[in-house]
Amino acid sequence: MPYRIIISKAKDKMNHSIEHLHHEFNGIRTGKASPTLVEDIRVEAYGSNMPLKEMAGISTPESRLILIQPWDQNTVPAIVKAIQSSSLGITPVDDGRVVRVPIPELDEERRKELDKHVKHMAEEARVVIRNIRREKNEKLKNMKKNGELTEDDLRDSEKQMQKLTDDFINKIGEALKHKEEEIFTI
Repeated sequence: MPYRIIISKAKDKMNHSIEHLHHEFNGIRTGKASPTLVEDIRVEAYGSNMPLKEMAGISTPESRLILIQPWDQNTVPAIVKAIQSSSLGITPVDDGRVVRVPIPELDEERRKELDKHVKHMAEEARVVIRNIRREKNEKLKNMKKNGELTEDDLRDSEKQMQKLTDDFINKIGEALKHKEEEIFTI
């Protein structure tokens, strides 16, 4: 059945959207240290703009501390500057060789802001999923119009596409619920 390929491609695209959402959620500070909070921060070094993970080892020796060990100690000031100018709102400590990033407790107001932000991110992911469904359904309708699909195949494929969409929307809801629990856990 030619429509199975379209549904398979839709599933792949939807999986990619979910993976992207999880990556975005991992970059949101929830009061505990995680390398994903800083690994994608862009650092101006060697005449270019590089992600931090490409120029330093990043670890979490304690639950509230991120330790950044640059491969070249000359980049420490640039790393500190990049973290300070990021939207994380955290202040790094530089000892000349490594950068320590203490993660402070979140106050109630900041938790509410983060909750609002993750809800917005989840809604954007839902829109992406729905757009994938719409795009693939249009392709299926064109196949029907061109005689490549029967009416029954079109109806079956649209049902499968809707079920796939519902499954991924539910996955987004589960990811959002998990992230909200993480944000509000003190």
